[in-house]
Parts: sequence; structure tokens; C-alpha cells
Amino acid sequence: MPNFDPVRLRIIGSLLDSVAEDMGVALERSGISPNIKERLDHSCAIFDGRGELVAQAAHIPVHLGAMPMAVKCALQHQPLNEGDVVLVNDPAMGGTHLPDITAIQAFRKNPNDQQPFAFVANRAHHADVGGKIPGSMGLTTRLSDEGVVIPPTTWIRGGIVDAKTEEELIRHMRFKEERRGDLWAQRAALNVGIDGLQRILDRTGEKELLSGFSALQDASEKHVQHLLSNIPDGKYEALEQLDDDGFSDAPIMIRLTLTIDGASACFDFTGTSEACTGPMNCSTPVTHSAIQYVLRCLSRDEIPASGGVLRPIRIVIPKGSLLDPPEESPVAGGNVETSQRLVDVVLSALQPALPLQIPAQSQGTMNNLVFSCAQGTHYETIGGGCGAGPSRAGASGLQVHMTNTRNTPIERLEHALPLKVTHYGLRKDSGGAGANKGGDGIIREVEFLKPMEVSLLTERRRISPLGTNGGSPGLSGVNLKISGEKQETLPSKWQGPFLEGEKLRIETPGGGGWGERNNLNS
Repeated sequence: MPNFDPVRLRIIGSLLDSVAEDMGVALERSGISPNIKERLDHSCAIFDGRGELVAQAAHIPVHLGAMPMAVKCALQHQPLNEGDVVLVNDPAMGGTHLPDITAIQAFRKNPNDQQPFAFVANRAHHADVGGKIPGSMGLTTRLSDEGVVIPPTTWIRGGIVDAKTEEELIRHMRFKEERRGDLWAQRAALNVGIDGLQRILDRTGEKELLSGFSALQDASEKHVQHLLSNIPDGKYEALEQLDDDGFSDAPIMIRLTLTIDGASACFDFTGTSEACTGPMNCSTPVTHSAIQYVLRCLSRDEIPASGGVLRPIRIVIPKGSLLDPPEESPVAGGNVETSQRLVDVVLSALQPALPLQIPAQSQGTMNNLVFSCAQGTHYETIGGGCGAGPSRAGASGLQVHMTNTRNTPIERLEHALPLKVTHYGLRKDSGGAGANKGGDGIIREVEFLKPMEVSLLTERRRISPLGTNGGSPGLSGVNLKISGEKQETLPSKWQGPFLEGEKLRIETPGGGGWGERNNLNS
């Protein structure tokens, strides 16, 4: 096995990352729905022959951190013969929430090889996967009511689509041809990944590429160990409370005890609330994603995105809790909302240990919004304010932490559905004051030109994003239904009809400020 120096390792890593990026471009260009084509709500990655992550594109953290578990579950439940593609979205098998469908394909040096050399995979958010609520992102109390649950299922066999399987998968979904088109876009992206891996293999040779896979994972582990060894040993605790689950005002708590011991750490979520009635539960891979994201953010070095990141980490999640719910628990909001609050609780726990590195809290929500009518279903998230840090103000109007999508262009939105965007801009002075000010949120207002069904899954409507080191909190978000001169404040989780001429106005939270205002030079 070649002994990789840092330069050679960077070359191998960059080659693999570029293939994942190319997969993303193919998915974007081939996608049918605005959600994939414009919002870029998808992620692509490459895995070694054991299903361990070796490279990923700069896509969506909550997708990427959870995808390895989906790949490993697929390998356990379905043979991936040459030309096979397996689909999965089951939260118990590495899925996050049902609209996120993962497609996996094996790469072999030779078609007749029994064991795959590597795997390529992508995860894409489909605008609807069935269920009781259009968009599959509403207020439900059972997983089966959120849409079609897909355990590892072989969709393509030997390069040929299994038409019966495909039809069975999409027959309960709304706007079937759009779903079919987006699935085929995922297939196109896999083909790009297979071709890209072949080019790298032809360039490097088998031994060097295999050695590169291992070296990237080892490098990630060493970087994380270095990061942890520079955090003072000890126990650090934090507690975060969600707004609600859409069915009850009972407190929903995420509790973390973080133990740093030299070059290792234990993230213990004992004391977290039990699974809730509504869709704010999240699958175990989501917690892994949030931890991996924070570790990579805190490192002063560029940590390769590989399976080595979590090797020095032990994660304890109580069975039956919000973060490991019973099998039939709804999870639509856990992937998008609870994941954001997981980042908040990890950063809060680390703040006493790293007071000059941890920023104030960002908006802490993705502001999930679903429109649906006879013409189609559209899903989008809305950016907000970033928390300020010790050396900078918080950025305004961005997707933060666990998401990394674009906004839907107004022209595309108005073309797809009978609505008009009447306001889209920054929510001035919504960021918290401080030595460094928090970023401002966004105001997005739409007028419906025909009756529309709307679903909202949002957070930080009751509990504002906190400032740090004396900084003020950002403003909490607001959901408004406007009927002529009448305004009605909607709760953080809501679904229901809008009539022609009514408006929906979303004002997203601002980020917290950092430091006291009178201490500007500190």
C-alpha cells in the first residue's frame, strides 16, 4: 500500500469530491421538480466497498451525515449486483424523513467481480411521497400517514428498470410523473458517479485508490482527535426546548451531557424527552449528522468528509426518546427542525469550553412551507439570520447549519403554481444586538390566486435564538395569514386552506448577537 503524503492525499480527496460534485450537477440538470432543479435539495457521496463514506459534495449536512447508515442497511438487506440500483427512505434503515429518497449503486472494477469496489449514492427530497397531507410534511401522528415507506428495494436490476417495482413505489404519490422524472434524475447522477470513479481508477490504479480510501478516513479521525484534545477535559451540559409538536404545548426537551476525555468524546442525550405525538421526532442518523457537522465546523483544519469523523465519538441516545422514537412515530419535522436544534444544543454545551469560538445561536429552523393545489405541490425552506461570532457579525438571509439549499426563484415559483410573491426581502433589525450583531431574517409573502392547501413546520416562534457572551437574542419568527385587513398569527406547526386572494407572510427569526454592545473593542 502506498504511504500517502499530504499532497497526494489531497489530490485523491479532491478527485473523489469532484466526482460527487459532478453527480450533483447531473441531478440538478436532470431534475424535474423545482425542489431539485432550483432549490438543489439533494446530496451526493461516494463510499468504499464496506459502505464507509470516503467523499461527498458540498451539499446538505443532514443528508450527508445520515447517508452512510442507509448505504450499510441497503447492503445488509439487498444484493447490489452489477447495474442494480437500490432505493430506501425508511427512517429505521438510515432514512431521515420519507420525502428524502436515497438511491445506491455499486461500482465494480470488472462487471463479473463478486465484491463491489465502491458505492455511489445520492439523496433527493421529493416534493410529495404520498400520505395524508400534500407534500408529505404535515401534522400527522403515524409514520405511515406521512407517505410511502421504502425499505431497501431494488428498483433497477442489471441496468433495466423494474417497471412493476417503480409503479408500486409511486402509485400512492401525488403528481406521479414528476416523481418518476426526479427518480430518473437520481439514476442519471449515479451513472455520472460510476463513470467518474472509473476515470479515477484508470488514473491511480487499484492499490493507490484503495489506500486513498483508508488514508482519508484515518486523516478524518486524526483531525477530530486533534480537535478534541484541544478542548479542556470535563463534562459540559446543555438543554434546548422545542416550541411544540403541533399537537400539545407540553415541553419537548433535548438534553446533552458532553464528556471530553483527551482525544475522545461521549455525547450522551439521556434526559431528552420521550418521543412526541407530532412529527418532531427524528431518526438516529440525524443526531449523527448534527454531531459530525459541528465537529467539522469547529476544526481549524479541513477535515475530509469521511467515515473517520465519528470514530473517536461515542453517542448515547435513549431508546424511545425524541431522538430514537418507536417505529411508527412521525418524523417529517425531525429531519428539518429538530436537527437544527441539535446543532444548537451541541454548540451550547461547548460554549463554556470554547468561549471565543462558539457563535450565538442562528435562526434554528428551516421554516418549512408546502403549497398544494390541482396544478402541483411545492416544498421550500426559507433562510434566516446567522448568529454573530467573536470576530464578525452574523450573516443575514441565509440557510443555516443543517441545510444548504437555495431559495426558489420567484419566477419559477409563480410559473409552477397560481400565486404571486408580494414581498421578499430582509427582516430589518431582527438580529440580536451586541458587540457583533446577529444576522437578519427574511420576510417572504405570497398571495394565492386560487385556493391552496398549506402546511407549515417551523421553529423558534416562541423561543428566540439566544445571544452569547452578553449579546441579545434574535427576534423569534412569525407566521401570518392575511385576509384583507385582517391578520391572524398562525402557530409554528399548522396546516389548512387558504382562499383566493389571501396572503401568507413568513417572517423568519434573526440570529443572536455576540458580546455586549458597550464592549466593542473586546
